[in-house]
Parts: sequence; structure tokens; C-alpha cells
Amino acid sequence: MKKSFFASALALLLLAPVSVEARQWTLQDCIQYALQNNITLQKSRVQHLSALEDVKQSQAALLPTLSASTSQNVSYNPWPETGSYMIAGDKVQTNVDKVYYNGTYSIMSNWTVWNGNRNRNQVKLNKVTATQAALDSATTANSIQEQITQLFVQILYCKDAIEVSKATLETSRKNEERGQEFVKVGSMSKADLAQLTAQRAQDEYAVVQAESNLRDFKRQLKQLLQITDQEEFDVTADVPTDEVALQAIPGVTNVYEAALGIRPEIKNAQLGIESSDLQIKIAKAQKLPTIGVNAGVSTNTTSMNSNNWGTQLKNNFTLGGGLSVSIPLFDNRSTKTAVNKARLAKQTYELDLKDKQTTLYSTIENYWLQAVNNQAQFKSAQVSTQSAQESYELLSEQFQQNLKNTIELMNGKDALLKAQLSELQAKYLAILNIHMLKFYQNGTLK
Repeated sequence: MKKSFFASALALLLLAPVSVEARQWTLQDCIQYALQNNITLQKSRVQHLSALEDVKQSQAALLPTLSASTSQNVSYNPWPETGSYMIAGDKVQTNVDKVYYNGTYSIMSNWTVWNGNRNRNQVKLNKVTATQAALDSATTANSIQEQITQLFVQILYCKDAIEVSKATLETSRKNEERGQEFVKVGSMSKADLAQLTAQRAQDEYAVVQAESNLRDFKRQLKQLLQITDQEEFDVTADVPTDEVALQAIPGVTNVYEAALGIRPEIKNAQLGIESSDLQIKIAKAQKLPTIGVNAGVSTNTTSMNSNNWGTQLKNNFTLGGGLSVSIPLFDNRSTKTAVNKARLAKQTYELDLKDKQTTLYSTIENYWLQAVNNQAQFKSAQVSTQSAQESYELLSEQFQQNLKNTIELMNGKDALLKAQLSELQAKYLAILNIHMLKFYQNGTLK
């Protein structure tokens, strides 16, 4: 009997639903995971690997080529002329057969000695292009980190906003319950009670809406992290203090000067100018001579020769080499066009660099302005929240004593909720913008 009881209890324990806590992701967890798994970032890394292959190809082009070839041929001549001769390789064969076989074997090598340094400059150009591809990947990584940080802070704000909304809802329920008591004793009309009930329902909807916003921001963050499973997802961070939101804001000039030296988009634009200089050199080299050398060995065999195969290979062995010089005289303006287009490309890169510098400064200045404004709003919101809290506490006491009407109570509660949410929003936005300024200044997020 006892065994049956324990077996049943064990079965119930095994079948009982197990609550699994959601994994708590820190900001660094999110960033590290995204840097490894984000598809856009992986694509940019593939482009970098492709550019590295171009570097290896251009480096290999500096070396001589080497190729081996052979041909095996069988011929049938049903009516050969009597006393005729047949050419087999470089030899005249006096024997003529109706069916005969020829074999040739050769190894050839070609090397471009000099072509105006086009090949060497191409290696340099491909290296610059590979570096630019790596910088593209770094730019993408920075953009992803910014998006993650923004969503992360939004999630933290939503979680706090939900707590404020829940506290407001609890207050609305208590006011509704107090109103019901007033109605029972005849000191409040049912119309006023209906307003309190509507306020409670509105606050319930506010909680639902806040929770929906939180789920949506989590969904966006999971998408950025390329997470597709159904596992519970949540973020965690140290509770941000007021001091964090009110910390000193880095200056625009200091951040901008530091960013010029570390931001990958600026380095990329600078390398674009360097690559255009190499393209100009490559284009100019088209009007210079090209010098090449070649060498090769060859031999052949035939069935019309009475010597054995090894003897024929030895007797017909040939070693040769040569030098070639190609001098362009008239190329239908292709060289001049290539040079002009390379110079125009350089101007485009120079303009692109100025544009990226302007965009960078504007972005930093915007973060700075937002940080300053949100800090000021946070300080003001703290005073407003304190004032609204004291006012509502007084209104609530007076309402409990039936000295204030429903409208006054509801207005006071709405003012308090608005002040609390404004304070939270200003606090988190100040923290976010200060973190973004530091990210542009030193390249790391904490």
C-alpha cells in the first residue's frame, strides 16, 4: 500500500508542470551573441573573406605560370601516295603507313616581368579593398550594437513603466472599493462610482498596453539576435540610479575628435581616397610597355618511327625560350578615359569622407543635445513627481473622508501617473544618450 502511494506521488511529481525561469540576458550577453549570430554581420564577414581571396589571387599573379600539355592523335590515310613523305613533329618520316599515331608532350612557362607595376599596384589595391570590407563589417557591428542598446534600454523602461502602471491600477481598485462603500451609505452617486470603475478599467488597459509594448521590444531584440526558439527571453541590468542619469555629459568636441580616430566608417572613407590613388597609377600604366618572358620544353613520338618510345622522346626533345615586349601606340583613348575616371572617383571619395565626417558630428551633437535636454527634463520631472505625489496623497485622504469629489481625485491621480512616467522616460533617455556618447568616444558599450 505504501509502495503504491509513493509511486502515485512520484508520478504526479513527474507529470506536474515545471516552471522554467527565462534566461536573463545582460547588455554584454546580447552584444556578444549578436556579433556571432547576426545574419547581416555574417554576410559582411563573407564579403571580407571574398576580398581576401582577391588579394591572394593578385599576389599569385606576380609569379610565373606553368602548364603541361599533351596530345595523342591517330590518323588513317587509306590511299597514300607511293614515295611520299610525312611530317611527324619536326621530323620528316620516309615511311608512310595507312594508320599511324602521333604523340606530343610539352611544358610551358610564362612570366610578366614588368607591366608598368600594374600587377603590384593591383595587389596593393586589393589589400585596401579587403581592409575596407573588414571596416564595412565593423560599421555593421557598431550599428547593431547601437540598436541593441536602444532596445535594451527601452525594455528596462517598459519594465519600470509596468510597475508604475500596476501601482496606479492598485490605487484605482482601492478608490473603486471606497466608492462602492460610499454608494452603500448613500454619500456617493452611482454616476460617480461609474467614473471610478471606468478609471480602474482604463488603468487595467494601460497595464495590458505596457506589457504588450514590452513583449514587442523583446521581439525586436530577439530578431536582432537571430533567436527563433520559444524559450522565455528577458533582460537584466543593475537598477539605474539617479546619479547615473545625472552624471557628467562628455563634450561634443572631445567625443568627435576621439571618434574620428576610431570610427570604421571614417577609416573606410579615408581608404577610399587611397584606393583611388592606386587606381590612377594602374590606369596610367596602361600606356607603358609590357615585358614578358617564356620558356618551354617539348618532345613527340610517332608510330612511323622504328625507334622505341624512349629513344624518340630523347631524340625529339626541344628546349626553347623567348622575350616579348608589347608597346601600346594607339588605344582609342581607353587609357586617358581610365585615368580621368579614376581621378573623378577620388573626388567622390573625398566628398564621401566630408559627408561622413559631417554625419558623424551631427549624430554626436544630437546625442549630446538629447542627453542635456533629458537631464534637464529629469530634474524637472523629479520635482513634478514629488509635487504630484504630495497633492494626490492629500486628495486621497480628503476623498476617503468624502471631502473631495471623484473628478478631483481622478485628475490628481492622472497628474501623478503622468509625472511618474515622464520622470522614468527622461531618466532612461538621459542614460541612453550618455552611453551613446561614450560609445562614440571609446568604442565600447557597458
